[in-house]
Amino acid sequence: MPMHTAGALALMTVLATTAACGSGSADSGKAEGAFGVSAAMYPLQWLTERVGGPDIAVTGLAKPGVEPHDLELSPIQVARLEETGLVVYIRGVQPAVDEAVEQHAADRGFDAATAVRTLPATAGDEHAHEHAGETGEEHAGEHGDGTGEEHAGEHGDEHAGEGGSPISYDPHIWLDPSRFATVATKLGERLAAADPAHAQGYRERAAKVAAELTALDGEMTRGLRTCASNAIVTSHAAFAYLADRYRLRQIGVSGVNPDAEPAPARLAQVAEVARREKVTTIFTESLVSPKVAEVLASEVGAKTAVLDPIESRPASGDYTSAMRRNLTALQAALRCA
Repeated sequence: MPMHTAGALALMTVLATTAACGSGSADSGKAEGAFGVSAAMYPLQWLTERVGGPDIAVTGLAKPGVEPHDLELSPIQVARLEETGLVVYIRGVQPAVDEAVEQHAADRGFDAATAVRTLPATAGDEHAHEHAGETGEEHAGEHGDGTGEEHAGEHGDEHAGEGGSPISYDPHIWLDPSRFATVATKLGERLAAADPAHAQGYRERAAKVAAELTALDGEMTRGLRTCASNAIVTSHAAFAYLADRYRLRQIGVSGVNPDAEPAPARLAQVAEVARREKVTTIFTESLVSPKVAEVLASEVGAKTAVLDPIESRPASGDYTSAMRRNLTALQAALRCA
C-alpha cells in the first residue's frame, strides 16, 4: 500500500475514534441512514429507543454514571444536534442542552415535561401534607390522568428566562410510570410527524410501551397499597412524582438539585421527623455521596438503602428493572404487606 494512502487511512481512523470518544455519548448502534434522534439523559434515551425501534438511531448526550444535571456538551455533540431529526429533553434540567437546542434545533426539540402535569420543586414533604386525608379517588381526580394539556402554558411560563437558574418544578417525571406512559404516546406522535414514512411503527411501538408502563404502574400501586408507613426519607427530593402517585410522603434531606448541601437546620428537622415517624431506612443514591445519609441514619437508628432516581443508566438491567428494584426497596422500608 502506498505510504500516502496508509497515512490517509490512519488519519481517518484517528478522526473517527476521536469523534466517538469525544462525544461522551451512548449510541443505539442502529443502521446508517436511520432517522437520527438525540436524547438528553438515560430515561429519555430508554423511552426513545423503545418507541423508535429499528427506524431510528439514538444518541445519548449524557455519559453513563455521571449526574446528567452537570452535563457539558462537546463541540462534536453540538454539531450533531444541527443534523439530528429530533432532540428529546426536559428543558431547565441541563442548561447546556437548552442552549444547544435553542441555537441549533429550535424546531426539532421535544420537551418531555410539556406532555404531562408537573409538580412544584420542593425540598420536603409539603406536597404530601396538602393531600393528607384525601381518598385515592379524590387525589386521582385532582391530578387527572397525568396528561399536560391544561398545563402546557403553565409549564412554558415556568421555564421562561431561567438561563441555568433553579427550575420551579420537579423534572423527574419518569419516576411516575403513568406519566411516563403519556410521554411515550406523545413521543410516538412527534416521531410520526417528523418521520412520516415510519409513522405507523412509531405509533404501534408507543402504544406497546405505554401499555407496559401502565402495567408497571399497576404493579407499584398494588405493591405499595398496604404499608405500615408512608414516609420516605431521601438524600435529595427527586421522588415527588413517585410519592404523589403512590400516596407516599417524601422528606428530602436536600432539594431537587442533588449537588445542594443541606443546612444543619434542615438535617435537624429531617432527623426529628424520622424519629417521630419511626423511619427505618434513609435512602441514598448511586450517583450521590451517601455520607450525609449515613450520618443521619446513624443518628436516628436507621439503616441506609438505595432508591434510584434513574437519572443515569443502571449498573444492571434497564429503566423497568430499576423501577422494580425501587419497589422492592420501598416495600422493605415501609413494611408493606
